[in-house]
Amino acid sequence: MRLNELADNAGATQKPTRVGRGIGSGKGKTGGRGVKGQKSRSGVAIKGFEGGQMPIHMRLPKRGFNKPNRLKLTELTIRRLQQAIDAGVLPKGELDAAALVSAGVIRRGLHGVRVIGGGELSSALKLKVRGITKGAQAIIEKAGGSVQVIEEVPAKPEKTAKPAKKAAKAEPAAKKPAAKKAPAKKAEAKPAADKKTPAKKAPAKKAAAKDGKGDDLTKISGVGPVFAKRLNGEGVMTYADIAGLTKARIAELDEKLDLKNNIENDDWPAQAKALMGK
Repeated sequence: MRLNELADNAGATQKPTRVGRGIGSGKGKTGGRGVKGQKSRSGVAIKGFEGGQMPIHMRLPKRGFNKPNRLKLTELTIRRLQQAIDAGVLPKGELDAAALVSAGVIRRGLHGVRVIGGGELSSALKLKVRGITKGAQAIIEKAGGSVQVIEEVPAKPEKTAKPAKKAAKAEPAAKKPAAKKAPAKKAEAKPAADKKTPAKKAPAKKAAAKDGKGDDLTKISGVGPVFAKRLNGEGVMTYADIAGLTKARIAELDEKLDLKNNIENDDWPAQAKALMGK
């Protein structure tokens, strides 16, 4: 066998189809792309196109390689430990996540503490953490300390204070009903003192409306439930009150209650007189 006789197996390689070389070739004219249309153009990737709606590959949630129950560890550097040693805030004995949080070295323990970083320590420490790098462990052991790696999730000291806060909030809630009873007594004492100006007649009319003595003002065209409540608040509770409104009083009510000139436009006094006649 010679070099010029080397060849691949029969059918292993095929020549590419030459398109657009005349209609006699079988792949001329449209080159196998069909006739017109979007798919006959180059640069079109329809594939997941669904007529304009959100494609299914975008509607489905992304799972991938995101671990759903992965650990969230708080990173603690050797430099931060040295700062705590210089400040003198580290307690004596074994240092776990709860002790580091209470000392203010870290904000929260999460699922555990992982010691990282480089540098040097000036004193020996006994750490009980969830993880540690080889370099950080060598630094701690060089300073005469020790590291114990645990796999249990540390207890969160923040949640212990929450029940006390709820109990503290419950006490003011129990005192609130007693505070509400005091204004009720004052309200009872006010009707007895009728020595002042007739401006205090409005509360008496409100009480009359509650007892059923007031008229149904919603029967007047242009007076709805909202306007009826506003008028009752101003002491207008009966048809006689509306029939006796003066121009000055009408202007005052329009400006104060935002009635939008409904009193004049719908002629409430005339309607009230008609209802009184019935």
